[in-house]
Amino acid sequence: MARWFVAGAAGMLGRDLCAAAGSAGHEVTRADLPDVDILDLPALVPVVAGHDVVVNCAAYTAVDAAETDEARAFAVNAVGAANLARAAEATGATLVHLSTDYVFAGDATEPYPADAPVAPRSAYGRTKAAGEWAVRAQCSRVHLVRTAWLYGASGASFPATMKRLAAEREVLSVVDDQVGQPTWTVDLADAVLRVVDSGAPFGTWHATGSGRCSWFDLARAVFEELGLDPARVTPTSSEAFERPAPRPAFSVLSHDMWAAAGLDPLPDWRDALHRAAPTVLATA
Repeated sequence: MARWFVAGAAGMLGRDLCAAAGSAGHEVTRADLPDVDILDLPALVPVVAGHDVVVNCAAYTAVDAAETDEARAFAVNAVGAANLARAAEATGATLVHLSTDYVFAGDATEPYPADAPVAPRSAYGRTKAAGEWAVRAQCSRVHLVRTAWLYGASGASFPATMKRLAAEREVLSVVDDQVGQPTWTVDLADAVLRVVDSGAPFGTWHATGSGRCSWFDLARAVFEELGLDPARVTPTSSEAFERPAPRPAFSVLSHDMWAAAGLDPLPDWRDALHRAAPTVLATA
């Protein structure tokens, strides 16, 4: 049994990660505002002390808002991450830091390997890339875990939004020119646990659902899980939905590091959605 400190424990991933670690027999400290502020380094070190694993699920994730609030996003995603890394290093803990596909430009045609150069195109992506650099610089024991297209039962998510809109509209138009890997937070929490508990090498991990699809494909799959006609979802382009922050057109991440470590990657995204539906769609 190890002692886990989870920052951002009240968030969608944080809750599932705390549950997974607790079920595995670990002692879990749930940390979040207002009780623990990752921007307050002097106060952070003593509360991290005594833990074996520090997990950073805390993040500024309002992608569009970050375009005009980059300073705040940087404070949380870079400075806060650096503080957790310093605290982990000072107390001898392993750090697990969650990052994102937004650190890449999204213009690739093949899955991004873990060592691909970052080239963020949005303010959110820039702040998360800065956080990656900071934790590597400040802590010698880091599992940097990039993920994408997250959904879960305890937060706002694309599947839940599709269920709500299905009740409001007869036909939905969803973009089909953005491709990625939907990732259920329960599967991601399990993956983080397996990486840490197996003693896998420190470094960068891509933890996303296996396979790939477009948002259009995902929306149709949600309709199928709801027993609705997927033909009610029609394809459209990103240009039809202009937003302040650019979205990556291609967010498929390579899972090569899992095989190299003798671990199974996350399950296929379609299987995950089917397993997640009873909870994720029930709460929508």
